[in-house]
Amino acid sequence: MARTRLYRNGVLESENFPVDDVSEHLADPSATVWLDFCGPSAADLAAIADELGLHEIAVEGAVHQNQRAKVDCFDTHALLTAYSVHLDGRTGTLASCELSAFITDRALVTVRKNERFDIDAVVQRWDSASALAKSGVGFLVHGLLDYVVDGHFEAAQIMDEQIEELEDLVFDERPQHARLQRRSLHLRKSLVHLRRVVLPMREVVNTLMRRDLALVDDAMTPYYQDVYDHVLRASEWTESLRDLITTIRETQLNLQSYQLNTIMKKVTGWAAIIAVPTAITGFYGQNVPYPGFQSIWGFWASTVMIFVISGALYLSFRKRDWL
Repeated sequence: MARTRLYRNGVLESENFPVDDVSEHLADPSATVWLDFCGPSAADLAAIADELGLHEIAVEGAVHQNQRAKVDCFDTHALLTAYSVHLDGRTGTLASCELSAFITDRALVTVRKNERFDIDAVVQRWDSASALAKSGVGFLVHGLLDYVVDGHFEAAQIMDEQIEELEDLVFDERPQHARLQRRSLHLRKSLVHLRRVVLPMREVVNTLMRRDLALVDDAMTPYYQDVYDHVLRASEWTESLRDLITTIRETQLNLQSYQLNTIMKKVTGWAAIIAVPTAITGFYGQNVPYPGFQSIWGFWASTVMIFVISGALYLSFRKRDWL
């Protein structure tokens, strides 16, 4: 079922009236109408498309999924495509929901792909700023954009906090490398998804604020400027997060390489020390006469040589921090 609202002269007059009454309400120049569809088919939109004169390409774009966030302008209306997002703070997985909206001079038709888009939150924003309802469709579109952009901003904030936690795990005394790699991969994938829906919003808001669309009046201009500021901040935040998570990944690899080099350095040092007694005992194990052969002083000489040379190597390696 479609949800409907009727504003007359900036005052909410009726809700949930039949879709067939839209034309009758729009006959009044002081009326502004909102319609909401969830998961409709092309046939479901056909009736309202005829009443509002919606272009067939716009209707087709509203039905199909995975459209790019954008604004398509036609002669009598515009088609807005945007995405709301939700980031799972536990897993770092980002979920998005696509929304299409037909914008005419006195009607807003929202088309949600599924129930994950919280249209009730948008309605609450409209009700909390009802004093601006005199601005008509511009007021309705602002509430919609404000909800979407605030969701982007909140997701970027949560992701920033999770990346900070990831930084602490990287410098842990005993880092769990498998967990770090899996976590950083999830965050990087979610960040790519977030950038894909956030970055085009700058162009979306800029287009809607164009004077030739006559959507934003003087009363709504500061509010659209505020939304645009949030869009810029969210875009810049996602860009900085991309650099930060790349740096974390590089730091993790460098730390792993450093630890490996440290281990190899210590193993090599101990191998050099162990090679001394091996070489000396091997020399004295020859079956040919040599100085000290078959005498007690030869045994003590070899023993002293082992301890002296091994001790000297140990002290030298410790001084160079090789052990």
